Parts: sequence; structure tokens; C-alpha cells
Amino acid sequence: MSSEGVTITVRLVRSFEHRNFKPVVYPGVNLDQTVKEFIAFVKNDVLLRKGLPPPFKKYRYDTMKIIHQAHGSKTNELVVSLEDDDKLILAEDNTLKAAGIAHETELAFFCMDDYRKYKLNPVAAW
Repeated sequence: MSSEGVTITVRLVRSFEHRNFKPVVYPGVNLDQTVKEFIAFVKNDVLLRKGLPPPFKKYRYDTMKIIHQAHGSKTNELVVSLEDDDKLILAEDNTLKAAGIAHETELAFFCMDDYRKYKLNPVAAW
């Protein structure tokens, strides 16, 4: 499967408190690229992608975290789990494969400052 790439869903998280996010599916992702390269690719794609509301296009995303992997358990948290940051937040210098990404992995893409604030007070505002 690796030769033609894998399918990854990236959840663009605009607001943790308001549970405001949009999933974007990326087929054919090469797991040998670095996390930094994939982040740059997704940022560029989001800017150019038709159908995404402007607030999602202009947001300052900087961090990716694994939400779910195929055949794995899901979190009860509606936007992203607040647990296991050391294992699930992707280090930019790793390849996607080394970071544990596989076919049908779901990632959250968010602003780390917003995530830290939400972790201090994880209350939904709706």
C-alpha cells in the first residue's frame, strides 16, 4: 500500500471550545515524507481548497496530533483527546511512518496555543 500512498483524514480544528472543525480527506499520502513536509502541504492545500469557509483557510495551524487509527479505539472527546500528548503529537522531524501514521489514520491539525488554553479549562461553550 505504501507505494501508492495511504488515505489520511485531517481534522482542521478552528475552535476547541465551540467544537468547530472540518475534516479533509487526503488520499495517496506518502508516509516517507516528514511531518514538517506534510504540514506545509496541508497548509497550502487548505489555502487553495474550494468549499472551505475563509476562517478555516486563514487559521494559524501549527500542530498535528493523532486522533484515531483504523481498528483502534476512539476517544470520547468530540474534537481531540487531551491525553498522551507525548505519544500522539507528531514531531516535525519524523517521517509520517516513524510517527505511527498508517492507512486511515485521522489527525487533528490545530494551533498549539489554543490547545494549551483549552487543556487548562476544557469546557465546551455551546
